[in-house]
Amino acid sequence: MFVDSHCHLDFPELVADLPALLDAMRDARVTHALCISVDLAAWTGVHALALAHDNLYATAGVHPDYADTEEPTVERLVELASRPKVVAIGETGLDYYRREGDLGWQRERFRVHVRAARATGKPLVIHTRSAADDTLAVMREEGAREAGGVMHCFTENWDVAKAALDLGFHISFSGIVSFRNAVDLQDVARRVPLERMLIETDSPYLAPVPHRGKRNHPALVVHVAEAIARLRGVDVETVARATSDNFFRLFEIPHDTAPPVH
Repeated sequence: MFVDSHCHLDFPELVADLPALLDAMRDARVTHALCISVDLAAWTGVHALALAHDNLYATAGVHPDYADTEEPTVERLVELASRPKVVAIGETGLDYYRREGDLGWQRERFRVHVRAARATGKPLVIHTRSAADDTLAVMREEGAREAGGVMHCFTENWDVAKAALDLGFHISFSGIVSFRNAVDLQDVARRVPLERMLIETDSPYLAPVPHRGKRNHPALVVHVAEAIARLRGVDVETVARATSDNFFRLFEIPHDTAPPVH
């Protein structure tokens, strides 16, 4: 079986087709998916999906790209994280790719999330883009090791991966690892220990080969596992089993919460 550790099923590109997407997950033996919060205004919708479906779970957080939005506090995140089926804090982190100028507000928001994760004992889902040094610095300064978590949709080099692993974090690979030009990332995928690896779609974005350029959805996480299996010279079931076990362990989700698979 497979697990999608990061998707956005509440986004308009996906939520209207939810019954068909859940059927596709079942047919592909994708047993669970984690629906990721990016904005407090939309959090209720994310949580509602988790409450409505036994095999969906939710996070609580505000994405670093969202500038003009309600700013989270430690207290608010702690309260949301106490709700049923909320298993992590995030997605949070730093993204210097799309924004310029003084990004101190991103770093402060990130710190708030790390403090909330430490207070709740729930893991962090961290996004970093063009900001690896500052991301790792905040993680170290705020004691992110105490919470643990995952570097989602990882796109950095081995040095960054090794630093995150040394802080106790998992590394999650998206469809990017299947792209022909993702040479450095493929090197990381060969080297990350299987017991510290997750797979994801980040859907509706970043569909893996052979669906690149099309709408992504959780069933396609199977192709991410296949790409990693080819890179490591193992069978896909080995990757599926390891990444699924890691998911259940990291997010403290029982194995028996999935619908039957075909």
